[in-house]
Amino acid sequence: MEFISVFDVIGPNMIGPSSSHTAGAVRIALLAGKMMHHRIVKADFILYKSFAETYRGHGTDRALVGGILGFKTDNPKIRDSLEIAEKQGLAVTFSCNREETDCHPNTVDIAMEDELGYRLTVRGESLGGGKARITRINGVNVVLTGEYSSLLVVHTDYPGVLAHITDVLSSHHVNIAFLRLFRREKGGETYTIIESDDPVSAEAVADINKNQYIRDTIVLKE
Repeated sequence: MEFISVFDVIGPNMIGPSSSHTAGAVRIALLAGKMMHHRIVKADFILYKSFAETYRGHGTDRALVGGILGFKTDNPKIRDSLEIAEKQGLAVTFSCNREETDCHPNTVDIAMEDELGYRLTVRGESLGGGKARITRINGVNVVLTGEYSSLLVVHTDYPGVLAHITDVLSSHHVNIAFLRLFRREKGGETYTIIESDDPVSAEAVADINKNQYIRDTIVLKE
């Protein structure tokens, strides 16, 4: 009988033995990595519950690093992602948190740092069937699935900002499917997540960023 690696393709768009522990993990890290504009030089992963118990045997470690490197779920390079990361100067660490149990079984925190020193922390959950969601950005609870064309706008909580964003998208003929606004406190840093039926062009992003209270606009999925 021919030997089959745990990283062989067993589904139509997936590398790995488990959609929850590999494909979902790739999607989490891929979304997280897109939130960084410059090359990521460090990524620290904290794993919880099921992820913490099986991450090596199920290839979750390689899946997460593959996502940070920008690999999609069906990329065979995921098998060698740890070696590729080392060659590219991406330092990675893995640790397990077994004290915090009030979380989804497949949860990971990813703390990233880019070559300019910018740091960002993201929490993600793998939901099964290759689906995933981001549930926290820099300590602020959010909901982001990445199943639609997705836009993340980071801005100050100030009157008129949300109207500006929706007006720009309307002028560029982008139909909004879902819009969610998340903030830690009134007047503080806010994350507006927009999932749309249509891709958001670079021109639309540039127009959104013209508002003085908007710090960053990130296209997470075309």
